[in-house]
Amino acid sequence: MTEKNIRVAVAGVGAFGRNHVRVWKELEGVELVGVLDANAERAQKVAEEFATVVLKDFDDLAERAQAVSLAVPTAEHARIGCELLERGLDVLVEKPIAASLTEADALLAAAKRNNRILQVGHLERFNPAVIAAEKIISRPLFFEIHRMGVFSPRSLDIDVVYDVMIHDLEILLAFVPWPVADLRAVGIPVLTDKVDIAHARIEFETGAVANLTASRVSTERVRKMRFFQEHEYVSIDFTRQDVLRVQVDPPAARAPGAPVELPMPRFETLGSGHEEPLLAELRAFADSVRTRQTPRVDGVVGRRALELADRVMAGILEHSRRVQHSTLAPQDTR
Repeated sequence: MTEKNIRVAVAGVGAFGRNHVRVWKELEGVELVGVLDANAERAQKVAEEFATVVLKDFDDLAERAQAVSLAVPTAEHARIGCELLERGLDVLVEKPIAASLTEADALLAAAKRNNRILQVGHLERFNPAVIAAEKIISRPLFFEIHRMGVFSPRSLDIDVVYDVMIHDLEILLAFVPWPVADLRAVGIPVLTDKVDIAHARIEFETGAVANLTASRVSTERVRKMRFFQEHEYVSIDFTRQDVLRVQVDPPAARAPGAPVELPMPRFETLGSGHEEPLLAELRAFADSVRTRQTPRVDGVVGRRALELADRVMAGILEHSRRVQHSTLAPQDTR
């Protein structure tokens, strides 16, 4: 290792955190200095698996590392994240940025006060398909978005809106950077006491409309975004990491009574190669730590996604009250 290598640690080595450890261990220009977890047995197991050490506490972490991946439960993001930022560490916090907007603001303030890098783990922004689609966005008018997966026992401490849908909410805000004019939502618990399946309809001031469906109780895994803009249809497959672009020429002027000639569609597959989004995300974080440049998905971006997720959840609770859905209690409000 050289002096230019970034010294990183991982706090929280459950399912997400373990993946961070794996990628940091493989990434060039980085030295993984250790892991920290409230579960000592789990920390030791992951440390042995990836040939690193278990850090004793935050003092030990701050002494050894410059930057940290924070993959603890969402309820702990702000408390631990602020402590790490105050200790002079740059922080990559998993999504959602925090459990509330107040806590998100605390993280933003701590990062600004200490001149630290704060990045949020919306890793789909680093998906090659999303990067390719960003280059062809003009004025999208309609989105149809599905993110569905089979049931998993992880992340059951938060509703599916914050666990799953927030990926697409963040991308949607990147593609349509305009205020939301109207929002309707519905969602219900199925296997847990949290919302497991949700649907939202969002209209922006530009007139663009997005329908989003997120589920963690599906029988199949679907991760797709489709959008339409003038004379163009674009389909993003997050799993295949490719983009199908279908274009037609504007209809030509024709004489009265002349037969209508249907335009021939042109099909094009876009993509910048396949890469694990987590690898691209962690590399970008390391580059921000090294260069002190604002991350692609910084704390402001993460807060904006959380704010929209909160609005979706509020819409779900309002719908539940209207239909008197007994399984969503008032304490589900944030």
